[in-house]
Amino acid sequence: MQRRIIIVTAVHAPSAHHLHDAFKSLCDQELPEGWEWHWVIQEDGKTDEVIPFVPTDERVTFRQGRSGGPGVARTMALAHAEGEYVKILDADDQLAPGALARDIAILERDPSIGWTTSRVLDLLPDGSTVGFDQDPEDGPVERGAVLEHWRAHNYRAQVHPATLCVRRDLLLALGGWMALPASEDTGLLLALDSVSRGWFIREVGLLYRKWPGQATGQAAHTDAAERDARMAVVEARAQALAYYRWNYPSAS
Repeated sequence: MQRRIIIVTAVHAPSAHHLHDAFKSLCDQELPEGWEWHWVIQEDGKTDEVIPFVPTDERVTFRQGRSGGPGVARTMALAHAEGEYVKILDADDQLAPGALARDIAILERDPSIGWTTSRVLDLLPDGSTVGFDQDPEDGPVERGAVLEHWRAHNYRAQVHPATLCVRRDLLLALGGWMALPASEDTGLLLALDSVSRGWFIREVGLLYRKWPGQATGQAAHTDAAERDARMAVVEARAQALAYYRWNYPSAS
């Protein structure tokens, strides 16, 4: 019987035309023997504008729901995520070759690792790419390390939440993504960092598309008052989880 890694994608109408490239990057993945992927695409809303871009493939599930932002859409997608691991793929991004196989290899090899992230290249409109010059070393990310770096670097983590691959049970135990209008993926990353060890894969795992329509490029995303409130809640949650010493894996 095939084992399964679930790819979860939240999508809304402005980004739907990028689904073709995301799907191609999935089809180009080579998985370890005995593994398969399944792609769950959850529209943030109920329109007729996304479905024309959804691939017709038995490995793809498309669902719609009330609009509540990408965190709500991804969490709702977990109802259809029947697999051991959940990999995030934003609708406008692309997986690099080998990304899924590397995630699976780390999580299969070491049961003390709850999640993985990997190196990102920004994909610019002209097709060129730009890397991040402060990537950590390949290897384990100890509990609390992401929060410490995030605090010291103006709320910027040293690993990218858009590359996250996580054990499904651990993701569910933390309640999925935070109920925030943005930074919901950072909130999840810091929660995971508070309760479990992670792993950074230094090989490129994601092409992160930069384009005018992306949500993080909108003025609302950088509103100072809202940003401060988001960061305060994200930090408080991470601190509370660390304080109560809920651990993965369980010490019992």
